[in-house]
Amino acid sequence: MAIAKVNGVEVEFEPGMTVLQVAELAGEEIPRFCYHERLSIAGNCRMCLVEVKPGPPKPQASCALPAAEGQEIFTNTPMVKKAREGVMEFLLINHPLDCPICDQGGECDLQDQAVGYGRDDSRYDENKRAVEEKAMGPLIKTVMTRCIQCTRCVRFITEVAGSPEIGLISRGEDVEITTYLGAAVTSELSANVIDLCPVGALTSKPYAFEARPWELKKTESIDVMDALGSSIRVDGRANAVLRVLPRINEEVNEEWISDKTRYAVDGLQRQRLDRPYVRVDGKLKPATWAEAFAAVSAKIKATAPERIGVIAGDLQDAESLKATKDLFTALGVKNLDARQDGAALGAGPRESWLFNSTIAGIEDADVVLFVGSNPRLEAPVLNARFRKQWIAGKTRFGVIGEQADLTFDYDYLGAGAKTLSGLAKAKNDFVAALKAAERPAIIIGQGAIARADGAAILKAAAGLAKTFNVVREGWNGWNVLHTAAARVAGLDLGFVPAEGGLAAGDMLKPGAVDVLFLLGADECESAASDAFKIYLGTHGDAGAHKADVILPGAAYTEKNGLYVNTEGRVQMGKRAVFPKGEAKEDWSILRALSETLGHKLPYDSLDQLRAKLFADHPTFGQIDFAPGSVPTVFDLAGIGGEGEATDAPFESPVKAFHLTNPIARASVTMAECAANVSAASKIAAE
Repeated sequence: MAIAKVNGVEVEFEPGMTVLQVAELAGEEIPRFCYHERLSIAGNCRMCLVEVKPGPPKPQASCALPAAEGQEIFTNTPMVKKAREGVMEFLLINHPLDCPICDQGGECDLQDQAVGYGRDDSRYDENKRAVEEKAMGPLIKTVMTRCIQCTRCVRFITEVAGSPEIGLISRGEDVEITTYLGAAVTSELSANVIDLCPVGALTSKPYAFEARPWELKKTESIDVMDALGSSIRVDGRANAVLRVLPRINEEVNEEWISDKTRYAVDGLQRQRLDRPYVRVDGKLKPATWAEAFAAVSAKIKATAPERIGVIAGDLQDAESLKATKDLFTALGVKNLDARQDGAALGAGPRESWLFNSTIAGIEDADVVLFVGSNPRLEAPVLNARFRKQWIAGKTRFGVIGEQADLTFDYDYLGAGAKTLSGLAKAKNDFVAALKAAERPAIIIGQGAIARADGAAILKAAAGLAKTFNVVREGWNGWNVLHTAAARVAGLDLGFVPAEGGLAAGDMLKPGAVDVLFLLGADECESAASDAFKIYLGTHGDAGAHKADVILPGAAYTEKNGLYVNTEGRVQMGKRAVFPKGEAKEDWSILRALSETLGHKLPYDSLDQLRAKLFADHPTFGQIDFAPGSVPTVFDLAGIGGEGEATDAPFESPVKAFHLTNPIARASVTMAECAANVSAASKIAAE
């Protein structure tokens, strides 16, 4: 490895590193505004000036200067100090003194670096330039007079999000950051520009003037808006969640989160179920917990086990799923299902329903085939990884399903099962590349398997994977991309119909069951069922509308819980605020209900429940471990089922990205985003 000196200390570095990176290897802090590790180098702000020998006797921008063998780098000389002070003085020429009213105050790079590297006065007394505000939609608030033209937002939206809707126009003093057509930014990742903005030019519109950072209680948790399990920080005050921010997790979400993850939180305050309800004379009326439990237990005790059905929803934690399964299994119920969309998964080895390449490991794939998946809508942060690989020219992509804009180029192969079954014999460039690939990957989406012929399609996909040797020693390219945060945990727990039991779709048919217990299940057509419905959930959404008894539960920010993401990684969510009103944590409701039913669950605390969970299902004890990180060879022959696949085209189950669950549907911000996307689509169509 090459060696350079930083302030007299020798440092080894890898070829291709910049002077800034080498200086930071030596532990030196280099101020910067435009430079970001995940974006291309712009060299705009000049704040990262250092002195380098050999070289011209002047400060140089370290972010854009390649490091070389034998270089001497100085970060704290008088020349460097004076140059940085001058740059800061220039940056502040037009920047308004908005700190007392700026939402960036208290967590602002410009504030911090002005104190650390700037002068304590200014020699400029000319009038400051004013810039007109820009309309960037319901998420991004703009005060463009504060902008220092670092172009981080432009580079992110173009390079990472793949939706070039923000740009820099004009020259010299007239230069401005704007949306090209004055329209709202519609990317699913757009609000990450708020985190990237080093000044207060782009801030959060829904969070504007809500709180200062030092007022907030910060809780590290896990996102449940999709099955990726992004690492987040939940900021709350009193009993309200005010915002969600990303945490860096290189294995999952890097440092990005989707707009839904960030902004659906206002839905946690609206349309909440905060007390039990019992339907009397056709109308739901408030009740005490004792009255609600009495109504539930009376109905369940009077019903034969084979006439009781249980369906679990998409946002449930593993503990609530475990408690539900334990209780109803003890009652002799066989009709349990965590697959409210009817996905044909749950049989065979665990690897058959996991994203085995892992989220980070999929970047090693050289050819990827999507089957019935639209990752841009189903997992936008994962889609950014695919785009990164496409930009680097490392991966080739093919699609069987919807011909959608994924923000990267791909080979479109066909729309449905006919294309899938005939792909092995097809003669085209993509098939040849898939055959020759060293690390091929197939990604199965819910659009292919969450339908009546899903088992047959799954079998066909497994046969194709076997043909192309997708699972081999040292590489497992069989991947299922889930859309529900609770799905993998449910499958791992065996929350599927026992032998002779009914699946979710069959339970919902009129006359199929007499009692239907909905554990946060809002995405299934429960209105069609004529059963006595018990709903345990958080919002007055589809599941609660037709319920006969409502038991108010806790949302994901209101309880400690384990979630298993699409790659099988068990992650721990933390409680940021307490449940609303009389609502309680789901497992504790089930524990109390079990006593009234005469089948008391064998745990009285969350720790005891987790101990039972870990004992019965050891994989849940492997916190933050992705099983695919140690590739496993398994038999693809047992995946899927018999039957004939129809040639209906594969369609992603996510039609409206911003409205996929009860929390998002209760959110005013998400409704505005959905309206913007709909309007933009209409304009594009015209």
